[in-house]
Amino acid sequence: MATARQLLYGLLLILSVAGCGQDEAVSAALGDAERGKEAVARYGCIACHAIPGALNQGSNVGPPLHKIAQRAYLGGVIPNTPEQMVRWLRNPAAIDPRSAMPNLGLSEAEAKDIAAYLYTLK
Repeated sequence: MATARQLLYGLLLILSVAGCGQDEAVSAALGDAERGKEAVARYGCIACHAIPGALNQGSNVGPPLHKIAQRAYLGGVIPNTPEQMVRWLRNPAAIDPRSAMPNLGLSEAEAKDIAAYLYTLK
């Protein structure tokens, strides 16, 4: 019969293994995080958002993007999933007409790359 300690260790092992595939699943559904980081700089996202690791602290127009991967909602209106993140990045006003975030004219590939980068911000 297993002891309480053995059961606890087993549960912790199962939970740690279950979480291992999450980053890989997000990466498979999205693009390249390094290209996304470059696109974030190229599109000037720090003009509105504070982003960890950015050369300056960004602005307070939009929400800070640190730990965005852990948030339940994007823009306060849609579930935070890879597919929804790409939708939001491509056309925020289509999801929330009151959003101050502009449509930057991102391609599907650019939005996937940026989303992949944003999901590294945990």
